[in-house]
Amino acid sequence: MQSATVSITPPTARPVLAVGAWLKNTACLLDADGTAHGSALHGDLRDAQACRALEASARALAARATQPIAAIAHDLHPDFFSTRLALALAEEWHIPAIGVQHHHAHIGAVMAEHGLREPVIGLALDGVGLGSDGTAWGGELLRVAPGGWERLGHLWPLALPGGDAAALAPWRMLASALHAMGRSAEIVPHLAAQVGAAPARMIQRMLDAKLNCPTGTSAGRWFDAAAAALGLHLLEQTEAEAAIALEQHAARWLTVHAPADPATADAPAALVLQADTDVLDLRPLIATLLDWPDTPERSAAAAAWFHLTLAHALADWAAHAARRVGCRTVCLGGGCFMNAILAREVTRRLESHGLRVCRPQTTPCGDAGLALGQAWIVAQQLKGLAAPVNLQRPLTLPESLPCA
Repeated sequence: MQSATVSITPPTARPVLAVGAWLKNTACLLDADGTAHGSALHGDLRDAQACRALEASARALAARATQPIAAIAHDLHPDFFSTRLALALAEEWHIPAIGVQHHHAHIGAVMAEHGLREPVIGLALDGVGLGSDGTAWGGELLRVAPGGWERLGHLWPLALPGGDAAALAPWRMLASALHAMGRSAEIVPHLAAQVGAAPARMIQRMLDAKLNCPTGTSAGRWFDAAAAALGLHLLEQTEAEAAIALEQHAARWLTVHAPADPATADAPAALVLQADTDVLDLRPLIATLLDWPDTPERSAAAAAWFHLTLAHALADWAAHAARRVGCRTVCLGGGCFMNAILAREVTRRLESHGLRVCRPQTTPCGDAGLALGQAWIVAQQLKGLAAPVNLQRPLTLPESLPCA
């Protein structure tokens, strides 16, 4: 939300302030009457001015609450400025600061906007967010109810060579995918011409030795690997540049070819999806892209195939989970759903399973809408507390998984 005010039902009874995460930061006040007041977009909190703006917004939002703030919600990551601000304000105001898992918050934002009270399946896809186990998440299948949540599954994890640096170098994610497929020997031959033999060899050695290669389940990093496999973007200057290029190539193909064309829609979803597992294995997608025939429209056709295959696999995965736990609604959240093809095709496939699909409409699907989800989740948790809140220190609620 950017300087937005929306009505969230039912009323929360106790105002909650949320301070967002790190990227595309916004703050949100969820007032006692169920009205959500969003701040302006502060931007990424690597910038000191954005940090100052967040603190100013947090104090201004708290001042407009109709009752004293009951709690401050924040991301689980302990090093974010937003987390440190939440803890400082909580101490100053003698209220609890409550951590909310990143992808739980993405789904919570959708539930808040649509006024959902029943348990839902949440499909949260983005670049990264700290998981409750201390690892990097980003391709998550969740079951979420107003009083709690659980992780049902995740995308196949990839190593992140160099940690955060991998997010700006899609070629590293291609190398990681090759390594995950047991094809490390192909990293140098495949990438040396584009990035140099020495860097390619270094990344191969890092992957083989598991040196500075934390793992993550990020959907965004799979998009990076796919773009690099087609030679679209090996290095990024701006966030999500590779994924955007991949979507643009797919869109170009789909403007002249119906999605049902065999060239694009006969995606071997069974090759990707094992319906009885909690891990969705996307390695076969990258293998297919690497082996795609060299034709004049290779990159566009392959990009379209990737999008459709991935969308169908994700939807079937979520639909299987919905049947298993007895949910009729699936919520889609996270920055990857800014991809119009992915959002449209996942929605269509889920609806073909007879499921209701809810997506962000008035709030951003990415991190700019995260604070609403944080505030709504904490408000729901506070409504269910049986014991008085200890106002002297941050609170860990029974419904929450422990902060890493």
